[in-house]
Amino acid sequence: MTHKLITPTPSAYNYPLLIKQLLDTPLIYSPNQEIVYRDSFRYDYKTFGQRVKQLAAMLEKQGVKPGDTVAVMDWDSHRYLECFFAVPMMGAVLHTINIRLTPDQLIYTINHAEDDVILVNQEFVPLLKSVQSRFETVRQVILLSDAGEIPTSDLSFCGEYEALLSDTKPEYDFPDFDENTMATTFYTTGTTGLPKGVFFSHRQIVLHTYGAMAGLCAYASQASISSADVYMPITPMFHVHAWGMPYLMTLLGAKQVYPGRYEPEMLLKLIVEEKVTYSHCVPTIMNMLVTSPSIKHLDLRGWKVIIGGSALSKGLCKQALGYGINLYTGYGMSETCPLLTLANIKPHMLEWGEEEQVEIRCKTGLPVPNVQLEIVDVKGNPLAHDGQTAGEIVARAPWLTQGYVKSAEQSEELWAKGWLHTGDIGVIDGEGYLKITDRLKDVIKTGGEWISSLELEDIISQHPAVNEVAVVGIVDEKWGERPLAMVVLKDGYQDKISETNIQDFCMTFVEKGQIPKYGVPSKIILNAEIPKTSVGKISKKDIRAEYN
Repeated sequence: MTHKLITPTPSAYNYPLLIKQLLDTPLIYSPNQEIVYRDSFRYDYKTFGQRVKQLAAMLEKQGVKPGDTVAVMDWDSHRYLECFFAVPMMGAVLHTINIRLTPDQLIYTINHAEDDVILVNQEFVPLLKSVQSRFETVRQVILLSDAGEIPTSDLSFCGEYEALLSDTKPEYDFPDFDENTMATTFYTTGTTGLPKGVFFSHRQIVLHTYGAMAGLCAYASQASISSADVYMPITPMFHVHAWGMPYLMTLLGAKQVYPGRYEPEMLLKLIVEEKVTYSHCVPTIMNMLVTSPSIKHLDLRGWKVIIGGSALSKGLCKQALGYGINLYTGYGMSETCPLLTLANIKPHMLEWGEEEQVEIRCKTGLPVPNVQLEIVDVKGNPLAHDGQTAGEIVARAPWLTQGYVKSAEQSEELWAKGWLHTGDIGVIDGEGYLKITDRLKDVIKTGGEWISSLELEDIISQHPAVNEVAVVGIVDEKWGERPLAMVVLKDGYQDKISETNIQDFCMTFVEKGQIPKYGVPSKIILNAEIPKTSVGKISKKDIRAEYN
């Protein structure tokens, strides 16, 4: 069958989807809205637009041209937001560097991405200096400093950010170019081996922004985002574009607050003083906030927070709801730009009791518009959406990375049979909600049966003494693997709770028929701290390495 394609008139304008268009609307609708950095700096969108032009012009003076790669090492800041726009808008590629990488991982990503210019926060100068001798492509280093001073260092700077901007006129004509031009790149963490680079085009980031807007803003649910919200990310801007939310909230013209280094007291101070209503973070950050002594004296009603990166446990969800925090799940990964699902509560569920709503809030969620999800067996065949049959979660959407940087074999594995393979196992129920039951690599196989580490974590988190928990499988001669739980207790319980208390609590769920008896962890480690990855996720590979 031959499809009938549109033939445009020669004078028609073929409108490319470019990041620069996301900035047009807020400069018309909200030129006087604020963008805030910590408790020390603020300006309006009109000034932001001028500084984006200044930054592009300044980078051009430093020799940056289309196709070059500009890397950033900074805390969440107004400067980072300016880079989110100016760098890709001039046709260069923005590399958001993970500031928590080891020196060997850091220099690998810098060289692998072929960075030409690096903008580095003063706090990370010693780290960058430690790998300077191994630079392969870096030509210039620009200092980012709150104080505006250049420190004494062997690292050579071409200038300080604010000083260079002040010497540059806010004049830059951002060009049109192919919407499939690479806009950003960054590297995955928490995997074995070297970090893997992903990349996204202008078209993908624009479509992700509109997909996020549809999922977050369009549906009658327990939470809805709009231009009236005050946004503060608590997910690093180096991590999947802070989940793409700075692009969305800029498009909406909302007030934005960037907290710099994540410090519990500063975060809570900004939430209250700037009247923050929307954030997103990983469970460990939310746990850090709800266990801060300051939270008991604050009114956090109306604060909407999306949890991602790891599963949201019912225990943490209930604790946050108790403080008035409107907490629910979002799901995605580095390879997916990242948004795939949101745990929006459907209208007919809004009158349910808290216990039933917590169940929905802690599900992985419903696919946002333009996302296709399936669960498949080992041969790639789709499985029933009955809430019981588990398979690997695969996805299609217009914003998924099309491969890994310079890694053809791994790219083909990622996209086997035309679906992006997440490496997560889950079920989809009759209402369309996805629920991740485990990572493929984290499922515990004991005596020929499968146990979900996430389900065990969710159960243990509901014990009133438990602050944080991680469950992994450890080698067992008889059963192959047995579950081990590493538990962090709340203050005041350290000398009152034993391994047996936690196991007895798990047994109550055996009696309810929720888990089999072999699912009760045979070993409980009451530890002071659970190891984390560079982006704040629980590092199960480190736990396995220690106890296997």
